[in-house]
Amino acid sequence: MSAYGIGLADVRRFGERTVLQPYSASTLERLEPVFVELETSATAEVFAEGVDAALIQQPVRWLEMRYRGVEATINVLRPDDGDYAGRYELMHQQLYGYRHTEREIEIVVARVEVVGTMPEPEETTVESVPRIPQPAETTETVFGDNRRTTGVFVRNDLHAGDEIAGPAIICEPTSTVVIDPGWSATITNRGEILIGSDGAQPVGFGGAPISTDADPIRLEIFNNLFASIAEQMGITLQRTSFSTNVKERLDFSCAVFDKQGNLVVNAPHIPVHLGAMSETVQCILADNPDMAPGDVYVTNDPYRGGSHLPDVTVVTPVHHHATGELLFFTASRAHHAEIGGIVPGSMPPFSTRLSEEGVLIRNFKLIDRGVSRETQLKELLLSGPFPTRAIHDNLADVAAQVAANNSGVRQLGELVERYTLPVVQAYMQHIQRAAAEKMRLALAKIPDGRYQRIDHLDDGSPIAVTITVDGQRATVDFTGTGPVLPSNLNANRAIVTAAVLYVFRCLIDEDIPLNGGVLEPVEIVLPVCLLNPPAHDDPAQCAAVVGGNVETSQRVVDTLLGALEVAAASQGTMNNLTFGDETFGYYETICGGSGATPVADGTSGVHTHMTNTRLTDVEVIERRYPVRVLEFSLCRGSGGAGRHCGGDGVVRRIEFLQSLKVSMLSERRGAYSPFGLRGGRPGACGHNSIRRAASDEDKNLGGKFAIDVNPGDVLTIETPGAGGYGEP
Repeated sequence: MSAYGIGLADVRRFGERTVLQPYSASTLERLEPVFVELETSATAEVFAEGVDAALIQQPVRWLEMRYRGVEATINVLRPDDGDYAGRYELMHQQLYGYRHTEREIEIVVARVEVVGTMPEPEETTVESVPRIPQPAETTETVFGDNRRTTGVFVRNDLHAGDEIAGPAIICEPTSTVVIDPGWSATITNRGEILIGSDGAQPVGFGGAPISTDADPIRLEIFNNLFASIAEQMGITLQRTSFSTNVKERLDFSCAVFDKQGNLVVNAPHIPVHLGAMSETVQCILADNPDMAPGDVYVTNDPYRGGSHLPDVTVVTPVHHHATGELLFFTASRAHHAEIGGIVPGSMPPFSTRLSEEGVLIRNFKLIDRGVSRETQLKELLLSGPFPTRAIHDNLADVAAQVAANNSGVRQLGELVERYTLPVVQAYMQHIQRAAAEKMRLALAKIPDGRYQRIDHLDDGSPIAVTITVDGQRATVDFTGTGPVLPSNLNANRAIVTAAVLYVFRCLIDEDIPLNGGVLEPVEIVLPVCLLNPPAHDDPAQCAAVVGGNVETSQRVVDTLLGALEVAAASQGTMNNLTFGDETFGYYETICGGSGATPVADGTSGVHTHMTNTRLTDVEVIERRYPVRVLEFSLCRGSGGAGRHCGGDGVVRRIEFLQSLKVSMLSERRGAYSPFGLRGGRPGACGHNSIRRAASDEDKNLGGKFAIDVNPGDVLTIETPGAGGYGEP
């Protein structure tokens, strides 16, 4: 940002106008005078900077465009043929790997750019005379495993045309340039140092090839490389999705798996998703032994690694571009705000069978060797007794998940190209082995013995666990847990595995990737019970599980942490609220208190444990849905007292502006408060109530309800606090 550089820079002025209109020929026609006005104004500003009129270029027009319902926009330069829409769809295809042929395109902003060019300055050059200079001195260096005598050159002594072969060191007044072996440097006639390779170089530092043996430094590098891929997948999913659930609440997860379907690394998304996705990938792999390049699969089956039907998982196998060998998997799981079922929002509080909770997608090939089967998926989602109410949003969010997975595929390909396939595959295994070793070290710090606890769901069903620690191994036994329930609070093996993975990962006081290696020293004993109902081919014969994913999973975590006396109980619920009609469904989880620990108070008003989503902003929910949020505040005093106090819950009061169906699935509304530990007091239970427009009294709704509301009705949700730790 030197004054000289600023003085030489072109003068640019931009003008823009918000449009927010559907793309059409008539809209473009109406924008013509807007463009002219913006161009005239921007040109005048450039001229006012003292730029000669002859040096002012023709104005450039842009449209900032997006598919209706998507937040992310793309700036489209005016094409020669004037077809902005065609250009937008091509750019969308290039960025995200797909198009929405049935989606309306929206013009967000009209923009112009006017550039006043500045005269190019004369470059100062000197005559280049090739020569090989002598170093001022030499020093000993190490590149890879090789010691070398290396020349040291002083920058001010070098001239244009000088050529220096690596290894070498060039000392400048403000920096030091190192030339690796196999590389050389040339001083150009403008004084730059141009560094180039002498030929094909093996991958690695200092020209040395990377070994497949574990190296602590490279292990950390690959940890972050793999994690970055998963995070970038999540960013792509958020940018290209349609639903509030994904865009604002971030109720999604992305991860990378090895070719056996073992979790390698994930982004810091939703714990209840990530621990279960490995089983999903492995089931897809077992069902499709003939996977081919270009295949993509969709599933939401809770009895095959899924969590509940609204959580739709897209699995993309990654094959070698030349041999077709299966190398890895990328996968994304997103909560669809509507997938069918007996209530809008697909979170029925009183379902008794899986078929009542939405459309089951057991094992569906969405893309077959590069050919889309979206029409068949649409038919599936619209089939059955309780089809989806938002088919276009479903298809759009699945397409966004495909784009996210493709982002991971592309980045994994770049990683293999950079480091070679054997190295990438080796470090996937090293990362998992390292996590297993860290887990063994954490278990070794826990005194050997049996750690037991029983907690209860609001209906009185017990969740019992016995954790036996023996040296560097542990057994987690859920024997004694209540039988399969007629309600929807049944969990499944994948959810329980996710909860155990989450809790035991929390015992590792180190920032390591959450992956399958964490559970290598941990055995889970899970008899048939409400945490492991038997599967059946017919969803009408399968136990309902929608509440098990969101409610029972939280209670499992509380029970495990309580048994180990690591933390008092948190709110123990996700407070699942849904509302809608036959045209839309909205879903959100609501925060509460987190449990106190031996060293700290709990936190108030946070999503805890198995949920890691945001709560939809008041501005967003009021703009998109027929509701008004009257209050969103902390429920003071709801956290349990203790030497360290539990966190407080929240109050959320919502007024409905039109007739809707509203349902709530929540726990900790009965006799079983969030427990404290070591004399800490329990947290307060939550409370749900409705005040009708024509009444001045609140009616208690209990923890689970499905009601019709009318304009002016106000729903009040008070979420639970959390338990304290130690005597107050």
